Amino acid sequence: MKYVEGFVVPVPKARLDEYKKLARKFGRICKEYGVVDYVECVAEDVKMGKVTSFPQAVKLKKTETVVFSWIGFKSRKHRDQVWKKLMEDPRMKAMDPKDMPFDGMRMFMGGFEVMVKL
Repeated sequence: MKYVEGFVVPVPKARLDEYKKLARKFGRICKEYGVVDYVECVAEDVKMGKVTSFPQAVKLKKTETVVFSWIGFKSRKHRDQVWKKLMEDPRMKAMDPKDMPFDGMRMFMGGFEVMVKL
């Protein structure tokens, strides 16, 4: 794994099971297209910071929790190829953003080149 796409998203606690089901479905599709690693993590020890923090970054509400996720790829080129195939997949096109169990407007994501891996 030389490239990682990272995501942070606020998820309503009441919809966490629904999110988990969606994440499993999305993860399986990703793996079909050659994703090296797919991980979804729910906040367990995430505190409000003085300047910034995960809760502040997503404007977390009391009824929500933070989910931190990453997808590992062989390279940036591989990431671009996989995302292109994902966006063309009919299963992905069938997912309506309005039906997602999270507020996508407060999600943030980005691509990272792996610098150190032990």
